[in-house]
Amino acid sequence: MKLVIVTAVKEFHTEIVKLFKEGNINNFSKLDIEGYKNGNADALSSNWFAADKQGNESNMFFSFTESENIDALFKLIHEFNNNVETNNPIRAIVVPIEKFI
Repeated sequence: MKLVIVTAVKEFHTEIVKLFKEGNINNFSKLDIEGYKNGNADALSSNWFAADKQGNESNMFFSFTESENIDALFKLIHEFNNNVETNNPIRAIVVPIEKFI
């Protein structure tokens, strides 16, 4: 079991829900978050959030799931990011779980 965390701008909410379903991750949670950038102009182009100094409405999704589901989700996210023009791609990380009840 692992924890997958996905962040993206709020505009991608519907697409992320579809990606989770296609990745066979049917149980997940979502938080509304606001992403900020602090840095110089060079750093802005590689940041997760919009290229302005104000907060950007974003979502964070997370799920405790099996590795094979995460592999499928990552493949789908990679394909999505390759086919959409944005400075704010979907980002995802995996955190191993040592113990759970």
